[in-house]
Amino acid sequence: MNIELISHTPEPEKSVALAARLCYSPATIAELRKSFDSSDIESFLNKIMSLGHHSVLEHASFTFGIEGISRVTSHQLVRHRIASFSQQSQRYVSHSEEFSSIMPGSIAANPEARRIFAFMSETLHKAYSQLVDMGIPPEDARYVLPNATETKLVMSMNARELLHFFALRCCRRAQWEIREMAVEMLRLVKKVAPVIFRQAGPGCVNGPCPEGPFCCGQADGVRDYFKKLE
Repeated sequence: MNIELISHTPEPEKSVALAARLCYSPATIAELRKSFDSSDIESFLNKIMSLGHHSVLEHASFTFGIEGISRVTSHQLVRHRIASFSQQSQRYVSHSEEFSSIMPGSIAANPEARRIFAFMSETLHKAYSQLVDMGIPPEDARYVLPNATETKLVMSMNARELLHFFALRCCRRAQWEIREMAVEMLRLVKKVAPVIFRQAGPGCVNGPCPEGPFCCGQADGVRDYFKKLE
């Protein structure tokens, strides 16, 4: 898995703080920009975050390059609808060589499971190749490809949606692959917007676990982990 923060709103925290300040000021935007003191950004952001004034976070956008994930994870990603996705197409990018696949650790740790996984991957690739050689369009031959097939995409989310995304996908109950991806994304955005994402993480970071009877029972350890994440 390779996650890269390709681009983001320049000075994202300044943009958010300026937008928030505008909501409470009679001054013009030009006047606010001229008088804006960047040293006040952290205290102002802390105030609006504590008040739950999160709509202004939508003015900061972050774009990620994501490689080496499975179609299992990309299918989960698109459930986060307040985002933009551009994914490598299986219609136009055919697998002339054996397709790369993502093997879960639980399978990799079991020799017999690894053998079954490898056998099925090889078998499915042969079937795919045979269909293409028969003249079947790749867009139809891809129907035999498994969820384990590796994919890559570019994804953009605003800061408000990222906080929601992290609350769900950094949780220990989230599926392991998307959880690993979410934690790495959080690590990257904390470097460019540390105040906005200071308390980001699964739901239990800032309160009781929202999972109820499905709680992992390790909230203290989870809070400590995300507090130290950098």
